[in-house]
Amino acid sequence: MRLAEIIAKFESYWPSSSADDWDRVGLAVGSPQADVQRVLVAVDLTQRVIEEAVQKSCELILTHHPVLLRGVTSLAEDELKGSLITNLIKSGRALFTAHTNADVQVDGASTEMALAFGLTNLKPIVADPSGFGHGVIGDLPAAMTLSDFAKEVSKSLPEVTRKVAFAGSAQKVIEKVAICSGAGDSFLPQVLASEADVYVTSDLRHHVTLDALEAPRANGPLALIDVSHWAAESLWVTSALRRLAEIDSLEAIESDVVTDPWTEEVA
Repeated sequence: MRLAEIIAKFESYWPSSSADDWDRVGLAVGSPQADVQRVLVAVDLTQRVIEEAVQKSCELILTHHPVLLRGVTSLAEDELKGSLITNLIKSGRALFTAHTNADVQVDGASTEMALAFGLTNLKPIVADPSGFGHGVIGDLPAAMTLSDFAKEVSKSLPEVTRKVAFAGSAQKVIEKVAICSGAGDSFLPQVLASEADVYVTSDLRHHVTLDALEAPRANGPLALIDVSHWAAESLWVTSALRRLAEIDSLEAIESDVVTDPWTEEVA
């Protein structure tokens, strides 16, 4: 297939108009007229991912995270961004990104997390007119303590070096859960205003977490669970592969490269 035809399919799955204003999605490298038979799906673009695409004869790489999210003034080969882009071009690989425009769809990573945790009655934290919305709030099939739920969260996500951590009373009863894959602290005001007992997200910072724990709420303090950014968003790869299976004459392959950056945890 021509890459342009594939991009048209991607646009129907993850409309660029539904991406957040700050985001950079779509075709980053490559010719729309190029022929594509195989696509490699990954969370991030790294040198190892490019090498994997070459080894597996994938002409296109589909990533969740944009490699050119912020402006650059140089693409020199001795700098990271320049090296990545140069290697893509030299190897003849195209790069396409679906990020927040994929997050707000009904099969975004947050929904995949909610289903993995067994939640029901799903609704978005922040509704989006062009899709489902950012994040998910849902109900556990049976109440459990925060400690036990954190263990279930850990079991349900891919294993990485850093352990799942929770903030709040270990014996707090959890019935309603809010989730946002990736770094979701920007949605804390909406979660605090909701009936959620706990919020599962990634990259929580000290002051943000402390303030959320101390915030007065009608239904008691909010608990928080911090998970690996990569582990959470790797679930989107599974969702994307289901979408790509709908495209005839295109073979989609899941990347074997784990781009979680942490390599060892000290006991």
